[in-house]
Amino acid sequence: MPGEHLLAIDHGTQSVRALVFDLRGNLLAKSRVLIEDYDTPSPGWAEKDPREFWKAVCQACQGLWQIPGVSRESIAGVALTTQRSTVINVDKQGNPLRPAIVWLDQRRTSGLEPVRGFWGTAFALTGMTETVAYLQSEAEANWIRTHQPEIWRQTHKYLFLSGYLTYLLTGNFVDSVGSQVGYVPFDYRRLQWAHSSDWKWQAVPMDPAILPDLVPPTGVLGTITRSASEATGIPEGLPLIAAAADKACEVIGAGCLDPHIACLSYGTTATINTTHRRYIEIIPLIPPYPSAVPGAYSLELQIYRGYWMVSWFKREFAQNEQRLAEERGVEVEALFDDLVNSVPPGSLGLMLQPFWSPGLKVPGPEAKGAIIGFGDIHTRAHLYRSILEGVAYALREGAERTSRRSGVPITEIRVAGGGSQSNAAMQLTADIFGLPATRPHVYEASGLGAAMDAAVGLKLHPDFETAVQEMTHPGHLFEPNPVHHHVYDELYQRVYRKMYERLKPLYEEIREITGYPPRD
Repeated sequence: MPGEHLLAIDHGTQSVRALVFDLRGNLLAKSRVLIEDYDTPSPGWAEKDPREFWKAVCQACQGLWQIPGVSRESIAGVALTTQRSTVINVDKQGNPLRPAIVWLDQRRTSGLEPVRGFWGTAFALTGMTETVAYLQSEAEANWIRTHQPEIWRQTHKYLFLSGYLTYLLTGNFVDSVGSQVGYVPFDYRRLQWAHSSDWKWQAVPMDPAILPDLVPPTGVLGTITRSASEATGIPEGLPLIAAAADKACEVIGAGCLDPHIACLSYGTTATINTTHRRYIEIIPLIPPYPSAVPGAYSLELQIYRGYWMVSWFKREFAQNEQRLAEERGVEVEALFDDLVNSVPPGSLGLMLQPFWSPGLKVPGPEAKGAIIGFGDIHTRAHLYRSILEGVAYALREGAERTSRRSGVPITEIRVAGGGSQSNAAMQLTADIFGLPATRPHVYEASGLGAAMDAAVGLKLHPDFETAVQEMTHPGHLFEPNPVHHHVYDELYQRVYRKMYERLKPLYEEIREITGYPPRD
């Protein structure tokens, strides 16, 4: 029907997808363009020419119009969701002044002026001084201001990837409230730029004018310009509706509108999210992120290198599966379920703690990954299953922390992201949590969430309750196996939950001896 389809542009870490949905949440067409490897001018850095991001968006959109049956006239509006925390400095004309610093980047800035005055005293009294120093050292703006002051002086706007693409689509320096996830002076409680007295302006000093205007999810960011239409093929004048960052959109696209339904994301970063109308800090000083629903919050705990470990395992141990996958014309990961199913739940006691990258508070900045219980009976199949189990254990711990802080028990889980395509991963997740687990009816859950923002913003659905009911449909249901859950529960309660506190002193010693992770 004319004017009742929605275009969602989902710019992820590995690819850009242009997606057309109808008002029932059916994916009608998809065009995907891969993102080439990120540049690493120094070890641990990750950069990319921002113009390459825009080029991929244009190619993905143009690819849609080549698909038979796709009509531009049927598109009622556009929504954009992107990877989080990728930052771009632009001049007054919106031209990039340096490569984008991608969220994968690990550079840090040492020797920064600490937060002083009232806030400095408050952080010292509450034991948060090191946490704030960590945040300061991680802030990309602090690195640019320190090491490239001429770039910082020339910067007219400091944008996330979402803001940069919004400018190219609409000509406006504006962004969605739902996309503000990163080291900028944002007030996560009030969902707006921080008040001038907020400590964040000390921690990440910048002129407020350098930041874009903000629009809440479902609001209008602008309309597609003539130049953007020529580049992308999107009809000129269509409204661009504010959505949110990819994780927040994924939560809504998985149907997790009520706080008792948790969304697990099995991606490069593994997360557990719940949607709340009340501001709740699961970890003190670590705020919930903006939801794709205006005025709501997405409570999140993350395992930074969660399913990255699957890629690591594939590279280091799966040469045989890679060969078989090439012969059969399938993805390597499709063969990994056989590995999981070849060993029993609990991996015969091989327990993995997935803290390969330091955290802020849970785990602490000293944390490292660990594998215990290794014996001569264990094989690479046990190791692979223990990777999946370790991530699920960590997310279960996050679920319990969320429930304690919010007072809302989690009774159901939805699993999205690449790992959700594995039946074995889905089943062991249900078994570890002891809860039914489902995957969304479409793999493109973040794109669907963006389309839902557009549907509500354009009044094609009256509210998010209706949009969730009409556009999300749970897929395959995995019920927990009581016998397997008993094994997992014993290992979780008696072993996993004790691992971090028992190993923490050793992590501190390693940090003291080696200097990694560095102290700020």
